[in-house]
Amino acid sequence: MKILVANLGSTSFKYRLFDMTDERQLARGGVERIGSIESKCFVEIGHERQDLTIEAPDHAAAVRQCLEQLTDPQIGCMEDAREVSAIGFKAVHGGRVSGVQRVTPDVLAAMEEMSQVAPAHNPPYINAMRLLAEKLPEIPLVAAFETGFHATIPDHLRHYAVPAEWAEKLHIKKWGFHGASHRYISQRVPQLVGRSDLRIISCHLGGSSSLCAIKGGESVATSMGMSPQSGLPQNNRAGDFDPYAILVVMKQLGKSFEEVLEMLAAECGLLGLSGVSGDIRDLEEAADQGNSQARLALDVYVSEIRRYLGGLLVELGGADVIVFTGGIGENGVNIRRDVCRNLAEFGIILDEAKNAAAKGETPIHADAGRVQIWVAPTNEEIVVARQAKELLS
Repeated sequence: MKILVANLGSTSFKYRLFDMTDERQLARGGVERIGSIESKCFVEIGHERQDLTIEAPDHAAAVRQCLEQLTDPQIGCMEDAREVSAIGFKAVHGGRVSGVQRVTPDVLAAMEEMSQVAPAHNPPYINAMRLLAEKLPEIPLVAAFETGFHATIPDHLRHYAVPAEWAEKLHIKKWGFHGASHRYISQRVPQLVGRSDLRIISCHLGGSSSLCAIKGGESVATSMGMSPQSGLPQNNRAGDFDPYAILVVMKQLGKSFEEVLEMLAAECGLLGLSGVSGDIRDLEEAADQGNSQARLALDVYVSEIRRYLGGLLVELGGADVIVFTGGIGENGVNIRRDVCRNLAEFGIILDEAKNAAAKGETPIHADAGRVQIWVAPTNEEIVVARQAKELLS
């Protein structure tokens, strides 16, 4: 069984192709600038890479072009596109629909209901899924929702202190996101450590970040709430923000409610606070050169990670393993160091040398620490492929 896992943007399509008999990645590729006269297409199969300039007016045309490359007699890894058993999507928010689902009109309708709280994610997925279902009906489409992994969070950690009917009728709850990444960590870390009864805190840190408390392989608490705009500061999204402050911004800056929401989702976070960039590498460089706002942005980011880390430690009654994953988690030597500083009383002691040299899957805790600290690259795509395979089976 071969599964194509898709990562969609409004003008992009990226994919990984897996042979699920042994979970080998057969190929990766994608198309950029979908909808323009000249779209950029690439495919990597083994050590071979092919780059093309194509015409891809929509996502369906982009997928067809990628399938043509994958079946090309010269570099392809398939004889026929019908070998693809399904296209799996790392879908974000379906509200009343979660878990792993065949894409149907009802699933798309549920995603549309949540578009206002996931404006950067749901609309491009909905449009592309609808188009692919129409133009490639021979390939099943499977949506693996990010919220699915967090379905095990108990009610007292899922509900806001608002009228009960808001949760029942409006689906206003703490749904949680980055489910594929946290699920992967929940499966991989027990293999690395050799135990299945672990209390894990997964720190998915990147352009979008969240923490998740995992016990016995299940999510029990997470930092994101109703929308991906909540929780930690993101690269350009504010994260947690007092809703009454929106009124102040509206009145003082003469902005509409919708305009303020757009600002919170695109002009805030590390970018807004620093005035420099939402990229940690840029911020560290600017801070080293004496930029106080860049330093403040870094300090706020670390402080918020530590605040949630502390809360999750309490919920779990301590931790056996803390894992750093995601682009920043895997590469942010200074961020990892600052998050773990002065936590020896909790058994969390970082080994500075191991941290500085960390590459790939590796422990970075000191021998004196009770809590293991790991760096572990995530693999969201293989999680989606596994979920799609299970659903089809």
